[in-house]
Amino acid sequence: MMKRGNFLFIEQNGNEYTISMTPELQDDIGTVGFVEYSEEDNIEKDGGIANLEASKTVLEITSPISGKVAERNEAVIANPTLLNSAKKEENWLVRLVEVDAAEFDALEEA
Repeated sequence: MMKRGNFLFIEQNGNEYTISMTPELQDDIGTVGFVEYSEEDNIEKDGGIANLEASKTVLEITSPISGKVAERNEAVIANPTLLNSAKKEENWLVRLVEVDAAEFDALEEA
């Protein structure tokens, strides 16, 4: 199931939730040149996931749901332009577990 919030896609796969940028957000910020992840392993709703520097802006990506970080897309640190990819296996930011189901259910359908 795919939802959206904070200009991000949130895809539920079992108990894991993958967060990635929407094409609109990719267009709005331009080519990503730098990614710095939050050190936090537990992210609150509207808490910071990562700071991005892109050709059009500098931006903090905030999570539309709370949960525990299971995995970060470490490949984007060395190759930030992966976040501009159309391929969902390349452009994701984080995978969360222990997500509040009510928060996820409250998001709009993608």
